[in-house]
Amino acid sequence: MVNRLCKGGCMIGPSILNSDLSRLAEECQRMLDAGADYLHLDVMDGHFVPNLTFGAPVVACLRKKFPGVIFEVHMMVSKPEQWIGDMAKSGADIYTFHLEASQDPKNVIRLIKKEGMQAGCGIKPNTPVQPLSELAPLLDVLLIMTVEPGFGGQSFMADMMPKVKYLRQNHPDAMIEVDGGLSLKTIEVAASAGANLIVSGSAVVKSDDPKSVIEELRNTVKKFHNRVE
Repeated sequence: MVNRLCKGGCMIGPSILNSDLSRLAEECQRMLDAGADYLHLDVMDGHFVPNLTFGAPVVACLRKKFPGVIFEVHMMVSKPEQWIGDMAKSGADIYTFHLEASQDPKNVIRLIKKEGMQAGCGIKPNTPVQPLSELAPLLDVLLIMTVEPGFGGQSFMADMMPKVKYLRQNHPDAMIEVDGGLSLKTIEVAASAGANLIVSGSAVVKSDDPKSVIEELRNTVKKFHNRVE
């Protein structure tokens, strides 16, 4: 599915951190039943970002419940290389780390791929896009944060869209992900800039009709990407 995206498809991944964590497996199933293409799992260590969530044991439990589902672990951690092995064993498919957290991102990417996962790298709003662009040939996912990671309830930062446009212009077949504040009100701005991998939290998870929301998000992205999946 990821390789298919690189050829021009689009995918919608609900952020399960916004769900009822006391019913996590049920919430994941609800998102999949609504048409989610993958699940976006936010891992925070309390250091890189001022919040603490869950780690490899939770991912491993979910993997047992959902053996065929794509899991992207968004590693908001200060030492991304430390958790690569554990996340691979837990069943993660895509390991997305932050450029700001690594002094040797090429080595982190190498280690991720050595463990059989696909590699993603993201940048915070204040980080220039050029260093991420330079790594693009080595990466499967290029993540542009459209909120400051680690804080909830923030508004979508439309001023991040020039970064998305830059990546799309320089890497036309790239898998460009946006994360933060994505909703039916903001999706057109992101899609028109070139994003085709959409992480959506509350807009999907808190909706009474998540299937309709996911369908509209996907259709909006497709409107701006005239390639065949």
